[in-house]
Amino acid sequence: MTVKAKVSFKPPVFQTVEEERQHLKERLAAAFRLFSKFGFDEGVAGHITARDPERKDHFWVNPFGVHFSLIKASDLILCNHEGEVVEGELPVNRAAFAIHSQIHAARPDVIAAAHAHSVYGKTWSALGQLLDPITQDACAFYHDHSLFDDYTGVVHDLEEGRRIGVALGDKKACILRNHGLLTVGKSVDEAAWWFITMERSCQAQLLAQAAGTPILIDHEGAQAAYNQVGSSNAGWFQFQPLWNRIVKEQPDLLD
Repeated sequence: MTVKAKVSFKPPVFQTVEEERQHLKERLAAAFRLFSKFGFDEGVAGHITARDPERKDHFWVNPFGVHFSLIKASDLILCNHEGEVVEGELPVNRAAFAIHSQIHAARPDVIAAAHAHSVYGKTWSALGQLLDPITQDACAFYHDHSLFDDYTGVVHDLEEGRRIGVALGDKKACILRNHGLLTVGKSVDEAAWWFITMERSCQAQLLAQAAGTPILIDHEGAQAAYNQVGSSNAGWFQFQPLWNRIVKEQPDLLD
């Protein structure tokens, strides 16, 4: 018997907060598994957070020191904006708290935020430049990403996180100079997808610049492409095939 792939075209609607929370945690665990699969893990660095649907000043995050590839929905910890672990046994990454608490506080429209020390993202960040519209995929960030043009070491204090939040502004992504990429979204799916495609856009521009002088897409073309591939719904939808793939391969993430 042939089993057809399931395709969702718009985000689900939930009947209860509990149902929404479980969905959010499963998507978060899937995002970590995908980040590991794509090689975005670097020791204990990196974090993805998701605002709790009931307690808006709390967010779910990976427990400090657990490899992305091992994270299950039940492993996630709930942290408040004071850095206290409300649910879970393991501690929170101090940098995750310092950055993400301030992002969530500054952007009430943001449900999820993702940051990792991916190879091409941190390489591109060392140039201190924004991405150019040289490919259709890169146009998702056309006039919709920013640069945090500073580096003072590992982010451990709230003021540094606040400054990153200011640099992010109302954009979907921020390049943290000498550090890496940060993306946000109205769902875990969206934030994770923006990170994945931004990492690949950094790779594409590094390769193009190494080979020659890239030809930029003109403003009209870049804006048209942005309208098609840069919306919140487009970001959510692009994640769905990856969700189906990782759940089929690693169903234990739902535990």
